[in-house]
Amino acid sequence: MISFLIFLGVFLFMECVTWLTHKYVMHGFMWYFHADHHQPKYEHTFERNDIFFVIFAIPSILLFYFGVQGGFNYLFFIACGVTLYGACYFLIHDVLIHQRFKWFKNTKNKYLIGLRKAHKIHHKHLNKEKGECFGMLFVPFKYYKM
Repeated sequence: MISFLIFLGVFLFMECVTWLTHKYVMHGFMWYFHADHHQPKYEHTFERNDIFFVIFAIPSILLFYFGVQGGFNYLFFIACGVTLYGACYFLIHDVLIHQRFKWFKNTKNKYLIGLRKAHKIHHKHLNKEKGECFGMLFVPFKYYKM
């Protein structure tokens, strides 16, 4: 039971980490890597912004390694929470919102439509200033009503 609570808590906490990282790191001192993501058209399959997947994967890999070495201790379940959040982020951000893969083009789900609207508002700003909606899985309710 405690393992599940650790996993769930970390998964939920990752939304806070994502919001803070997106606002203060990606739209801050690492804007160089994130800037191409805010351009209307992508010139290549990959963006400089994709480096953030690697940056987030490294601690998760280390947590898995040390969690398994420690006999599937709490570090393993932290890694599971981080990894599941990363998978959800990929599916929501890259597949659903940006359509880098054409898997969920015609959804009628209000939650998913709200996520798309909030992210569209985020991308109306082409530079790093005046951004809004930095989260990924939890966005203000007003976007579900639009």
